[in-house]
Amino acid sequence: MTAATPKNPIVLIPSRLASTRLPDKPLADIHGLPMIVHCLRRAQEAGFARVAVACGDAAIAEAVRVAGGEAVLTDPAHPSGSDRIFEALQKLDPDGRHDAVINLQGDLPAIDPKVIAAALIPLADAAIDIATLATPIIESHEIDDRNVVKAVLSLAPGQTVGRALYFSRRPVPGGEGPLWHHIGIYAYRRAALERFVSLKPSPLEKRESLEQLRALENGMSIAAAVVDTLPLGVDTPADLERIRAVMQPK
Repeated sequence: MTAATPKNPIVLIPSRLASTRLPDKPLADIHGLPMIVHCLRRAQEAGFARVAVACGDAAIAEAVRVAGGEAVLTDPAHPSGSDRIFEALQKLDPDGRHDAVINLQGDLPAIDPKVIAAALIPLADAAIDIATLATPIIESHEIDDRNVVKAVLSLAPGQTVGRALYFSRRPVPGGEGPLWHHIGIYAYRRAALERFVSLKPSPLEKRESLEQLRALENGMSIAAAVVDTLPLGVDTPADLERIRAVMQPK
């Protein structure tokens, strides 16, 4: 840790019911608990003192509270998770005690808690505004898969944290060397989140349909910590069945 490392981070999990491929996804049952509660517990297991769900719907808030978690209702019309967690942060912490915010996706119920904790590592560098995660692309079919976002990292051999120069749905950069699968978990310094949500969508963001390019186009710095695990996300009924099998109680 350095002086720049956030001292009092909060994990916020944006969640809403609207999902075209898997209706009511956050409430999907996984061995007796809603998926959103599993995500909440993974973040708690990562050792963070405060974890809350930023809910776009009352049904999600009720499920979280029944499970003993903290929930806050937010405007259901927010265009992105970052907008949702910013409203939640203002409601939960109006006095500014939390100096960083981890934006954790609500569809990663089996994520290794160590992966969540790793999102803070790049913020040990005071020059970094936003931290995220990446893992090497191993499966060849992912190289040309537009649903797999690639991170272009300035990363010397042996390093585990690299400055993010670009993100794309295409297989970049060219030439020999690893390609990095971007994992969409972000840790924002509080001031960086406030600035980010105040910015208008940028040209490259619109072209690639990648929100993080808005930060890069406006001179904000992003760095990624390399992890060796790719979390399993849940977007479809088939994904849900797969995650139920992975999380089968022993």
